[in-house]
Amino acid sequence: MGRSLSRPSPANTVEDYAKNHEFYHALSDTHYAMILRNGAYYQRRWQIGFDGKETNVEEMKIDYVIGSGNHARSYLHRTPRGTLIELPLGWYAENGGYWGMSPGFDSRHPPTRRVVSYECMFCHDAYPRIPAGHEAPGSEPVYMGELPEGIDCQRCHGPGGKHIRAVQTPGAKLAGIRGSILNPAHLSPAAQMELCMQCHLEPTSSRLPSLVRRFDRGPFAFTPGEPLGSFLIYFDHAPGTGRDDKFEIAGAAYRLRKSRCFLESKGKLTCTTCHDPHRIPRGEEAIRQYSGVCGQCHRGRIEVLAASGKHPVAGDCISCHMPKRRTEDAVHVVMTDHLIQRGPPAAGLLAELAESHPTEAEEYHGEVVPYYPSPLPPTGENALYRAVAQVQYQSNLQEGLKDLAREIGRQRPREPEFYMQLGAAWQSSGKPEEAVAAFSQAVRLKPDSPRALRSLAEAWRAAGKPQRSAEALDRAIRIAPAEAASWYQYGLLEAGLGRTEQALAKLRKAISLDPDLPEEYTTLAGILAGSGQIEAAQGALGEALRIDPYDSMAYDLRGRVLAAKGNMQQAVYNFEKATRLRPGYGPHLYDYALALARGNRFDDAQAQVEAALRADPNLAEAHELAGALLARKRLLAEAAREYREALRLRPDFSQAHLDLARVLAAQGDRPGAIEHLREAANGHDAGVARQAAQALQQLGAQ
Repeated sequence: MGRSLSRPSPANTVEDYAKNHEFYHALSDTHYAMILRNGAYYQRRWQIGFDGKETNVEEMKIDYVIGSGNHARSYLHRTPRGTLIELPLGWYAENGGYWGMSPGFDSRHPPTRRVVSYECMFCHDAYPRIPAGHEAPGSEPVYMGELPEGIDCQRCHGPGGKHIRAVQTPGAKLAGIRGSILNPAHLSPAAQMELCMQCHLEPTSSRLPSLVRRFDRGPFAFTPGEPLGSFLIYFDHAPGTGRDDKFEIAGAAYRLRKSRCFLESKGKLTCTTCHDPHRIPRGEEAIRQYSGVCGQCHRGRIEVLAASGKHPVAGDCISCHMPKRRTEDAVHVVMTDHLIQRGPPAAGLLAELAESHPTEAEEYHGEVVPYYPSPLPPTGENALYRAVAQVQYQSNLQEGLKDLAREIGRQRPREPEFYMQLGAAWQSSGKPEEAVAAFSQAVRLKPDSPRALRSLAEAWRAAGKPQRSAEALDRAIRIAPAEAASWYQYGLLEAGLGRTEQALAKLRKAISLDPDLPEEYTTLAGILAGSGQIEAAQGALGEALRIDPYDSMAYDLRGRVLAAKGNMQQAVYNFEKATRLRPGYGPHLYDYALALARGNRFDDAQAQVEAALRADPNLAEAHELAGALLARKRLLAEAAREYREALRLRPDFSQAHLDLARVLAAQGDRPGAIEHLREAANGHDAGVARQAAQALQQLGAQ
């Protein structure tokens, strides 16, 4: 625990920064290098671009190493704003040590700005300083000053200030010195167990949630000796839903608590029955120590079974009854399974696993059940938290929403976060008016919360009230003018209202406050491109892809920008990148098809537009393009069918009216052609309107 977080230095380096220090991640087509330069450590990332040269290059300093190195290490970069970013490449101790993607990064789209939350830091470090006001739920995780290096004594012994003062007091008695700090040995077995469970009890790392911190407690407010349930409530998947045997990296206590040995000990078996938190035995010493603990209860039974030939005469209980096993969420880590089993489990526990990235449909959707405290006391407050757990990640949204709305209506809690959770649940359910009411109550309870005001603004926008949305954002900016999120959201609102200059000004303000968010640059580039500022759009897209080289929207937009400049070869390259990063996404496939058609690659365009329509049959633009490709082959009836489908989906689609008119004219249907030409001439597309007017003139039907 004392080595759980540190500054990198030659003294604590176990990795190879000299020879074996590069790694290629094929899934994301990305190269990494770990660099030691002038006494500082860096992680460098790059890809190979269209011209065969390095592109999307980014080098970040490693400010902290997280993990002792017994199993794995990850690397943290500290931003100028005081946030911490986990870097993608990690190190694993297995098989002598090797580089690999950190948990959650082994995908086509590795996160590039994964911010280290307070919840994560709670179990990996001592007590970092955070800004005033950041104790509230949903606060941005900002860290002040230097971080402590590792978990310190206070994690188990409680605040140490009084103890230090007692030690430094002349003539202090030993009893007074000892009494000035918590000795965990004096706690009940259940309370001792909770000291370990504050970090080693995680029912699951998947989206559930597995734990909810009580809203009136700060992120580092747990004091050893108090009931753990007064700080955190733990939740789990419902039994019998296929997740009863999950084995995850932070679940040692979760697995132990399933063991028959633990259950039948009636609370006497705790983590410290086997583990001394001040000393970790290794090798043969560890086998003797842990097997000796087993023998305290089972030695006589083992001797009887050994004499009858039913059990080997051996001093190693752990290898069979608590074998090592590969964790499902950190697939390069092998750990001891703390589920004490009667017989050796099935083979294959060390077999390689692929990292799982479930789709929304594959995520757990069902009841979220309380796990600890067990049973959860039936109080009104706990009923609220139980309902929050159902809706927080939408695992059991509809049932949880009913429960949360009912309990809030009955109890009228004074904590604004309950109303924030209710508003988010209404928003997810497509009920913006109800979300407005919930977020409004959160704002009434906490008028100075920019987060609550931003949520209210988004609900007003979804409800079709942009002016009310703007009023909420104005308030948020007055309260906290340095929060980029408010400016960014305001920029999106202005863009949606067609106020280009105002949108650009607010987006640039957001970027000046937090230049690390790729979506800011992609959004900025889209508005610039739409207003004809092509060179500026390209610059913004370069920044977006430097920060996040896996942003399919940025590649798609860059493809459209390059196509508008006539650079079709590079445009096609970017469309291919977009469709690989987000396969099966209709708009990207349509843009790719359109570029191919403009480059006279009509057969390839046909294949892509068909893929677009399979992905999204309601994409009117794709039906229009499909009609144009069919018309080019003189398949007029088929083309007309596609144009009519485009118009069914979008009756004001001027280009589809014009194209259908041309097909009808070619088929000899003059009245039908005139009807659609008039629709096109009266449309909003000025270029199409001119062409339609000319065609009507030629037909003598102005």
